[in-house]
Amino acid sequence: MDGTHGGAHDGTHPVPHDGSGSGEGVLDAAPTVLVLAIVLAAAGGYLLAVRRARRRNPVQGWSGWRSAAFLGGLALLAVALLPPLGPAAHHDFRGHMAQHMLIGMYAPLALVLAAPVTLALRTLPPAGARRVTTLLHGRPARLLTHPAVALALSTGTLGVLYFTPLYDTAMSHPAGHWLMNAHFLAAGCLFAHAVAGPDPAPARPGVPARLVYLGVAIAAHALIAQAMYGGFLVHIHAPVDQVQQGAEIMYYAGDIAELLLAAALVATWRPERRSRRPRTGRGAVPAGPASSGGVPVG
Repeated sequence: MDGTHGGAHDGTHPVPHDGSGSGEGVLDAAPTVLVLAIVLAAAGGYLLAVRRARRRNPVQGWSGWRSAAFLGGLALLAVALLPPLGPAAHHDFRGHMAQHMLIGMYAPLALVLAAPVTLALRTLPPAGARRVTTLLHGRPARLLTHPAVALALSTGTLGVLYFTPLYDTAMSHPAGHWLMNAHFLAAGCLFAHAVAGPDPAPARPGVPARLVYLGVAIAAHALIAQAMYGGFLVHIHAPVDQVQQGAEIMYYAGDIAELLLAAALVATWRPERRSRRPRTGRGAVPAGPASSGGVPVG
């Protein structure tokens, strides 16, 4: 290693992100308050919906572990966006990658396993529930929630981010950094939902096909992390040791997150069983409906 990555790595960051500028501490306080407000509002909204669902149907109720998953996902987002990790991600590539893993892989899995769409369908008025169902069956939703599209948005965009000047450009503007994090969260939720989400997904293929998409994501993550560690075509302004350690975080933490996603996927597998009921007359007794790969929610 010669101290550069992709011809753009000179050991310095293009702009300061350490809060040393005058008044920057005051500016940094506003996002912190906003993040706290959003996290608390999301937690309160979810718990209020759970309470309403249990009141509407006391017998069916709502799974406590799904509520815990949602709160856990919000906690992971708070850890990623609030001090000390949030500010560190602005000027340390290792902090950025740790933030990326939490926002783009771990928090989305927890939030998706909380089945927020199913909870909304149980608590909304009938007209609202019908509108949500219509939206889920619409062409845009079916396209976005297909594993191939979700894979391209979540994993495919990493090559564009780290092998072009896009990362440095985003990091040089606070708004760009927040947009990047928003993309990580949205794309991560889409992929987790497309692969192993318990919420309705009309365009979702069977479990074997989803395992293939997950395998492609695992391989792509590993290749990107290895290229980043070796400095091949990487365009990141940061010290070499930070980039290499960030690549290690991506490699090992990504593996753990993808194993958890695989476990969630396998847990949804309900292989079709052939009916063993005797035939009557000239026609066979029809078998029950095959599983669509979803899991009971509640």
